[in-house]
Amino acid sequence: MHYVWMVIVGFVVGLVARAVLPGTQSLGFILTALLGIAGSFLAGFVGTQLGWYAPGAAVGFIASVVGAALLLFVVSKLKAS
Repeated sequence: MHYVWMVIVGFVVGLVARAVLPGTQSLGFILTALLGIAGSFLAGFVGTQLGWYAPGAAVGFIASVVGAALLLFVVSKLKAS
């Protein structure tokens, strides 16, 4: 059941990141969910390295959205070139 919640929260995080970032992103359901999940992992990794989170601690929603928006920005720049 943990993985189901991870996909649902990842999808919501991916949707919010797509809404926050200006421009048009043509991603489907699966890529949006993967973007949100990867953003959460990125935020957790960076937060752990900077000492904001303890190893294995849950990452906050806002940090997950920031991580997903950063990944979306990088992907959109790579697609454009």
